[in-house]
Amino acid sequence: MSDKIGQLKMPAPDGKNRFTDCVNTETAFRIIQSIPSPKAEPFKQWLARVGYERIEEIENPELAQDRMKYLYEKKGYSKEWIDKRLRGIAIRQELTDEWAERSITKALEYAILTNEISMATFGMTVEEYKQFKELNRENLRDHMNDLELIFTMLGERVTTEITRKEDPLGFTECKDVAKRGGDVAGKARLEAEREIGESIVSDENYLKEPEKVKRIERKKKTIDKSDK
Repeated sequence: MSDKIGQLKMPAPDGKNRFTDCVNTETAFRIIQSIPSPKAEPFKQWLARVGYERIEEIENPELAQDRMKYLYEKKGYSKEWIDKRLRGIAIRQELTDEWAERSITKALEYAILTNEISMATFGMTVEEYKQFKELNRENLRDHMNDLELIFTMLGERVTTEITRKEDPLGFTECKDVAKRGGDVAGKARLEAEREIGESIVSDENYLKEPEKVKRIERKKKTIDKSDK
């Protein structure tokens, strides 16, 4: 297992960057499994339980969706938001399946195509959007509000439909389709913003305050305005 251990420069107690043994998550779990200590037993039991749950989900995919709902609820998301998020995941999966059938296999290619849709829909790449929302490693879509999720779904769904109809071959043609799909969502977003009177692109995130709490606060503000 020593061949799985690498060294990276990391801050030491003296403030200097020094080479430190590092491993990825998979290797860390393997190390935990090999530790002959009662203190490691709770972690081993947890790994066994997670492995068993994963096997259950392979046999019955609905369990994976149920667990995902449960985890989002525990994080403070409302049922309304969770329903949209799960629908967005399904739409995203359909799109990536279409790309995979057209020789899109590299992670970088998926990222570029996704950025084409995001740029056309919201005027920002995924990374720019994350910076706008002051996110780091967090998943951007986990910090989108209802309308942001809806227009994300629209851009990806339209891209999927165009892809199926025109059957583009390879990365270059898929990139053109991704931009066109995003353009449809972008135009719809601009029209919605004109009608609503404010930007749909939001800099809010759910790092400090859960989505469910913010949803309640927005409803209260709407009620207060209508009472005046």
